[in-house]
Amino acid sequence: MKSYSQAVKILKRGKIIIGNEYIKSSEGLNRVCASNIHSNVSYPSANNSSLDGYAINSSDTKNIKKNSSKAFKIIGSIPAGKKPFKRKIKKFDAIEIMTGGIIPKGFDTVIPIEQINFYPNKKIQKFIIIKKRLSKYNNVRFEGSDYKKKQLIIKKGIIIRPNHILALKTLGIKKIKVKKKLNILFFSTGNEISNSDVVPSWKARNSNSHYIESLKNNFLFNIKNGGILKDHHQKYFKSQINKMFKSKIDMIITSGAVSAGKFDYIPSVIKEFKSSHYFKNVMIRPGKPVLFAKIKQKVIFGLPGNPISSAACFRFFVNPFIENILNLTQEKPVKAILMNNFKKNKKFTRFIKSKLYTTKNGKLEVELLPGQESFRINSFVRSNIWAVLPHGRSSFKKGQIIDCFFANFSNKTLD
Repeated sequence: MKSYSQAVKILKRGKIIIGNEYIKSSEGLNRVCASNIHSNVSYPSANNSSLDGYAINSSDTKNIKKNSSKAFKIIGSIPAGKKPFKRKIKKFDAIEIMTGGIIPKGFDTVIPIEQINFYPNKKIQKFIIIKKRLSKYNNVRFEGSDYKKKQLIIKKGIIIRPNHILALKTLGIKKIKVKKKLNILFFSTGNEISNSDVVPSWKARNSNSHYIESLKNNFLFNIKNGGILKDHHQKYFKSQINKMFKSKIDMIITSGAVSAGKFDYIPSVIKEFKSSHYFKNVMIRPGKPVLFAKIKQKVIFGLPGNPISSAACFRFFVNPFIENILNLTQEKPVKAILMNNFKKNKKFTRFIKSKLYTTKNGKLEVELLPGQESFRINSFVRSNIWAVLPHGRSSFKKGQIIDCFFANFSNKTLD
């Protein structure tokens, strides 16, 4: 039986190739950037005002001394969105300007509207009165001060978030190159699995397919529900694997029928195909009977049927595999202080349903919740993170720093 770290190494070596595609930048949310994206323009595109006020030439104030003043003639108004003002600027001219308005050549500083004194009065505004010397560039947003032309916006291998889309649209980027999404075909297994809302005590509702489908936007894949494989569907399952080789499906995931029971036929069917990378059974809890096989340029994951085991194995096997083939850097754990003692089998890696807290002084603490049995979903509902207790040690004590991973989205969202 493989350790978790050994299994992860096999996953990395079993990487398959996923192509790229061009999409609209507005549709890039949660896609992986496949090439560096640079700005085609400078932003701001020209010097403009950061507030509502009046623009003047600061050099016109150099001779203004204490207890003296100078009248500046108002020659016009520049709202945001107006074409650049091209009238010749004279000495002691001033122009009204709104936030975002382009500052005309000849002016180099902006006085906030709240500081303006008008002459002859506020109703009849012909001049503004300046009573002190002013420096250059007050309240000026400079051309290219945020992004210069050809400056890098997003690096290759970054997951595109809403803040990236804001930048892309602001800078006029219409199309972007991204990694294609992985296409997954999912099967639940077992005569006991039912899609009915009302089930007898000897049946189980088909929850695993719905849970994994709900993760598709957070974990960067497309999914098709293949239905339920019954206990006699060995030939049908084999035919679906053969169809995968000729289709756009990149991965088959099954839930259940991977252990050692009479009807656990998933491993035996997969063994009929020649795989280049393979493991079955890993020293983890929950989810020990997990399976992985790379066949040609396709892969199959056999997850346990128990809902919590299935969720854990998706999070710690399928998701790392997906991120690796999308050329993302390795996910980093959230480090948190353990709030309670815990003991486990030294040889096993444990994925623990846990609750992450922030203390008043800004520290992260994690509570390992009661109810760790793999059939218990109550503790999974109350949790907000998986704590990972690695193999090689059995005792974990309050105050230790341990690794944590969010359950329903990747830690990559923190990058």
